[in-house]
Amino acid sequence: MLNKLKKLDWGIILILACLAAISVIAIHSATANHPGYANYEIKQLAFYGLGFIVAIAAVLFDYRIILKLWHVLYGIGVVLLILVYFIGVEINGAKGWFKLPGDFLFQPAEMVKIILIIGIAYLLGRRQGDRLHFSSDILMIGAFSFLPFLLVMIQPDLGNAIIYIVIVIGMLWIGNVKYSHVAIGLAVVVAGIILFMFLFNAFNEEIKTYLVDNSKGHWYERINTFINPELASSDNKHQSMYAQMAIGSGGLNGEGFLEGNLKNGGYIPYAYSDSIFVVIGEEFGFQGAAILLLLYFLLIYRMIMVAFKCYDRRASYMVIGIVSMFVFQVFQNIGMMIGLMPITGITLPFVSYGGTSLLLNMISIGLVFSIKAHQEVYELAE
Repeated sequence: MLNKLKKLDWGIILILACLAAISVIAIHSATANHPGYANYEIKQLAFYGLGFIVAIAAVLFDYRIILKLWHVLYGIGVVLLILVYFIGVEINGAKGWFKLPGDFLFQPAEMVKIILIIGIAYLLGRRQGDRLHFSSDILMIGAFSFLPFLLVMIQPDLGNAIIYIVIVIGMLWIGNVKYSHVAIGLAVVVAGIILFMFLFNAFNEEIKTYLVDNSKGHWYERINTFINPELASSDNKHQSMYAQMAIGSGGLNGEGFLEGNLKNGGYIPYAYSDSIFVVIGEEFGFQGAAILLLLYFLLIYRMIMVAFKCYDRRASYMVIGIVSMFVFQVFQNIGMMIGLMPITGITLPFVSYGGTSLLLNMISIGLVFSIKAHQEVYELAE
């Protein structure tokens, strides 16, 4: 047990401790003037405490056990995604949470991200680094991922659905996909985006009427604001416009802790969650945002180094899947705050408030710890 604990990546733990401090400070500032969100920073600190315990304890657990149980985990994940549609609670237009005792919320779509990574790593591991075949590998992984993707889209949860796609793409790339397949995939994606934009503009009113009639008007607003920003109303551009103004007003040093004018004025929706980067940019300026991005860079770097040192290819694939998930979430969340990406419900990893997402992110880190600690016995175990 002590030998395993010695193999912990203390650099990652230090980085996470810094992210925890940033998260608690930013959440306190975001909720200071909102009595309804009192003690959110204390709850976040409690979730971090539990997350550290889980992540550190995971080093004692052999990750190969869950690789063998990937099909069982997949079945559990699919069942939960189906059940949440019928008996889950609706938040911000998406029916994707289970309400647990103590008013805790559990979002199965977050858990399924890890399950997808585990399942795809197992399927890729069968090739042992050889080129992937289109029918037996790529199509199978696509089919494996499509059902969770479809169930999450039905909720609707566009943010997590996009993350599923990113995980699949990242893991296929590291799994040695053929360049011809990459070219075909890129052509299909580009053609699909162009076709979508054309059809969206051609049938704009019909799409708007349909989505509004089905209580999904916020989807139309977000998509239309991104595709046609010049035509969107001020209300539809509210979050993106004020987010950019707040970040810009922070300048180099920021306006100071608890001093963000736009945040304090209530112009930044979900400042403690989706828009937490705006709070950091407004109150701590470019320097604060740069420190945050540096911490993310160091976290990703250390995880990639773990992947490079793995004897087990499946372990490398798992780490790269986790890296792909984190990188996209950081890029998407910050990108939508500065107008580069459409607004979705993707939170900023390890910083935004949220028990389910934080705990599952820490579980992902725990898998990385387990992978690093169990490589020396890989050949014997096989």
